[in-house]
Amino acid sequence: MAGVMKVLLDTSVLVAAMVEAHPMHREALPWLQRVKAGVNAGVVTAHVLAELYAVLTTLPVQPPISSIVAYYLISHNIVDSCEVVSLTAQDYMDILSHLSKRGIVGGATYDALIMHAALKTNVDHIVTFNERDFRRIYPELADKVISPSSE
Repeated sequence: MAGVMKVLLDTSVLVAAMVEAHPMHREALPWLQRVKAGVNAGVVTAHVLAELYAVLTTLPVQPPISSIVAYYLISHNIVDSCEVVSLTAQDYMDILSHLSKRGIVGGATYDALIMHAALKTNVDHIVTFNERDFRRIYPELADKVISPSSE
């Protein structure tokens, strides 16, 4: 895949891309479409699969997204077209060490899982609607963090 841009898509972008009623749908959808078309190489963490399922099945949309539909969306839009990166127990300990040294606590821990996978897979861009927190967690990757509206 020489010359193909490798992009890690976070949960916020994937939800917006897959839910037409989402206010950021128009910004996020092209990123998922480029991955599905093979224009970009997509990367997600295994953690994001579970987070995506949880969000999709509890999203306040009408009609609600059923568990079967959420599974289908994840399977056919993400797993079929993205590299899914699993983290090891050592990766988790490295992440916790990184966070503890920087005094980062709470929900940012989950963003750190995504950022660590980006570090492991050497992606070109981390695409998120949560740029500020992502840059704060891993300042060394700040230049790779972009918003879906950047392109």
